[in-house]
Formats: sequence, structure tokens, C-alpha cells
Amino acid sequence: MDFHRNKRSRTPVEINLIPMIDVVLVLLIFFIVTTTFTHETGININLPEAKGEPPTNVENNKVITLLIDKQGNYFVSTAENAQGEKLDPESLKKDFADILARYSKETPFVISADGKTPHQAVIKALDMASQVGFVHIAFATKEPETSQ
Repeated sequence: MDFHRNKRSRTPVEINLIPMIDVVLVLLIFFIVTTTFTHETGININLPEAKGEPPTNVENNKVITLLIDKQGNYFVSTAENAQGEKLDPESLKKDFADILARYSKETPFVISADGKTPHQAVIKALDMASQVGFVHIAFATKEPETSQ
């Protein structure tokens, strides 16, 4: 009988996977809970149509019309310049002040924007016109289509 034990007895090497699975599950749950999920939705907007009467208190067709195309370019049309001159977006406030110097504050100021005009371009024009001092600001709309 061999009672002599080997002094260097080897225990078999084992990799215990249970603690590693626990750590991975905790990390997975942590990342799932802390992740913000964004859900971008698209909203279909039908632009409003309006029925209205043109202003009756306009003297000699004195109306200042600001046209904004779909690229956000500004054009101003007045009684003297029906074609419209292009305005620089950076100096819009100065241009409106120059126009106001030739007209009164009571002159109607109509913003006519394309349906695909960026909202920021319209708001910028509205803000600059009110800062300069125009008091009668309106938006041009199209007549509603009548269904037969």
C-alpha cells in the first residue's frame, strides 16, 4: 500500500461561470434601465386655410408685403416696387427700419410665406417687424377650396 501522498496534489482547475453570468446580467439590466429610448414621430400637418376680407382701410394700396420663399430668402414688395427687392437675412431689422421710415407704423405689413418655408424664417421676420415698430402685421393665406 502506498500511504505516501504526493506533496503536490493538484486540484482540478475549474472556471465557475455562475458569478460571471450574474455580473453580466446585472450590467445588462443596468444598461437597459439607464438607456433613454427616443421615439421620433412624424406629424402630418395640414396648413390652415382662411376666409377673410382684404383690409378696407388701406389707402392707395399702401401695403408692405414680405415674401419668403421655400429656401428662406426674403423679398419685400411695396407700392413703389411691386417686383420686390431681395433682403439680406442678416440685416433684416435694419432693412425693416428703412422701410418703416418711408411709411407709417399703421401701414399694413403682410407676411406671405411659401408652404415649405422654414418656420424659423417666418418667426424671424415676424419678430424683426414687431421690434422695428410695425403694428398691423398679418399673414397671407389661401382661400379654401370649395368642393363641388
